[in-house]
Amino acid sequence: MTPERSSAQTAANSTVATSAPSRPPRRLLVAASGTGGHLFPALAIAERLATSGSATPGSQDGTPWEIEWLGVRDRMETELVGDRYPLHYVPVSGLQGGIVSAVKAVIGLGISIWKCYRLLDRFDAVLTTGGYIAAPAILAARLRGLPTILHESNALPGKVTRACGRWCHTLAVGFAEAADRIEAPRILHVGTPVRAEFLTPIGLDLAIPDGVPVIAVMGGSQGAVAVNQMVRKCLPRWFEAGAWVVHLTGENDPEAGSIEHEQYISLPFYHNIAGLLQRSTLAISRAGAGAVTELSVSGTPAILIPFPFAAEDHQFYNGQIFVDAGAARMHRQADLNADQLAIEVIELLQNPDALAQMRQGMASLAVTDSVDRLVSAIDAAIMTP
Repeated sequence: MTPERSSAQTAANSTVATSAPSRPPRRLLVAASGTGGHLFPALAIAERLATSGSATPGSQDGTPWEIEWLGVRDRMETELVGDRYPLHYVPVSGLQGGIVSAVKAVIGLGISIWKCYRLLDRFDAVLTTGGYIAAPAILAARLRGLPTILHESNALPGKVTRACGRWCHTLAVGFAEAADRIEAPRILHVGTPVRAEFLTPIGLDLAIPDGVPVIAVMGGSQGAVAVNQMVRKCLPRWFEAGAWVVHLTGENDPEAGSIEHEQYISLPFYHNIAGLLQRSTLAISRAGAGAVTELSVSGTPAILIPFPFAAEDHQFYNGQIFVDAGAARMHRQADLNADQLAIEVIELLQNPDALAQMRQGMASLAVTDSVDRLVSAIDAAIMTP
């Protein structure tokens, strides 16, 4: 059953229709599911296409695309995509677990391919940001003869990207290093899209005085309980050094809210990450592709603690690029304790030259026109005979 189009998108399309668009709107199915690292880049592209079309500066074609979404029930897209775009669900899942789980995953993949195939009879192209939902979208598009643009944000491409990238029109990578780790007919380095608010200075709606050092602690969209516990042990020394701490704990930390201090702001999630990173002196963060991309665009020095159970240790590979550029320091979670973290943070806060060099390293890795590059790649895929 096809969901009803959201009222916001319908209104936008109606407005464009009265302006005599240069051509009928094209239709894109976005397959992105699970974590913020998959969803936020896809949302940035969808927002551009649904509002300004494929128009880049100086071009004449601004006809908005019609966007629909492919997701999995009870995952993050249910909340983030919401009523922005029609949302279709498929029962695809990963292959983790024993033989029973594997059999269910294979059956789910088959059902998902069939659902995608039926859905794609009215679309012009597919955009996916990887993960296991990419597999049925790519295979169904291949059967339909539709172009697929696959964006891989990690330095170490995921299993689905490595398996299915060869069947895509374009494989767009967030890090140039990823191109050396995969085979595909067309590979483009485009960076990873960020939301528009990261690209302009934006205020911070938190009660933090001007001029004080700010430490942002981020565990990614899933939170990071182990990092949270370590950080809490460091807080007294950071407060004594004059720092304010904005601690994004995630929603699964049983100790969240256990500390109260005028220099400490604890939130499960904060909507204005762009403003927070632009204001922060230093960030302590996991090394997911989305997080490190936002750090680079914001120019925020960081101490990275890769998630130790990330698939194929891919967060470590992301972080290493930033270490090599002098943009960040990185520690394995198992090799780091609260004393070491507390001391390192204070040393950095007291060394403005080191922080300035790290900011330069972040700037060297920032790709601020990633949305434009991906939009151009989508246009090229559509135009290819």
